[in-house]
Amino acid sequence: MDLAAALRAFTRTVERGSITAAAQDLSISQPAVSKHIANLERRVRARLLERSARLVRPTPEGQALYDASWSALASIDAAVEGLHATTGRIEGTIRVHAPSCIGGKYLHPLLMQFQRIHPNVSFELMLENRTVDLVFENFDMAFIHGRPSAQDLIIRRLGLARRILVASPAFLAEYGPVDTLERLSQVPLVTTARSMTTKNRLALLFEGSSTELEVRSILQSNDAHVIGRTLLEGHAAGPVQHLLVTGELASGRLVRILPDWEVRPTELFLAYPSVKFMRPAVRAFADFVLDNLQTVEGIDKA
Repeated sequence: MDLAAALRAFTRTVERGSITAAAQDLSISQPAVSKHIANLERRVRARLLERSARLVRPTPEGQALYDASWSALASIDAAVEGLHATTGRIEGTIRVHAPSCIGGKYLHPLLMQFQRIHPNVSFELMLENRTVDLVFENFDMAFIHGRPSAQDLIIRRLGLARRILVASPAFLAEYGPVDTLERLSQVPLVTTARSMTTKNRLALLFEGSSTELEVRSILQSNDAHVIGRTLLEGHAAGPVQHLLVTGELASGRLVRILPDWEVRPTELFLAYPSVKFMRPAVRAFADFVLDNLQTVEGIDKA
């Protein structure tokens, strides 16, 4: 039995929750994955997976084996990548997780630029607005809003994503100027959970001092596209990350309201698993992204 291949098939099955998905990731057949797992179960004399119609989950013995083996496999991959690095070769697949608000507009172009520089690199990019377990879900890195609480991650700070108050010209034509906090509390807003303190209270900043304002939020969403569309179509005004609307502000499709006020910003971080070796391709891409994202308008380095 090829122990490394069997462990790789097993760990990927645990991470994906599916033998079919693991086979696709590893570019082998589904029966080959099943055979690897069966051989491994005979080797350890224990059942490693519980199978249902929808999901494959590790047994307690399987979870223990996964916990012990994933870092070893990562170290093997890193060692091989390290040999490539000594000859100047950066290659392999990089799995990246990011929130949709920065993934499509900023991260995707950087992926394509990096891939042109290093044609032997490929990417798997997952855009979701949720907390991700980098280790269990086998991601090489993740872009995160707010400081991660996990202790087994390497964290690199990108900066503060500023939030400003904006509205469309059509909205202002319908509702009139929004030039005081009292007016802001009266007009319909679209908000995010991160911009609010408690229900219907907006977290505002003025020259370093904070205050809370009870507002009329007609829609709260964690999706940047939904928020942007609501603003552009004139249904509401509201807070938005500055980096997401630079083009709309420049073209006049959106305008700032109460420009002396901002909304509580969010810290942006790049995180990756704390393993003994980091693959050169991952390290090179992390440095590339940090160099480029830190020049984006709307991200403060303070």
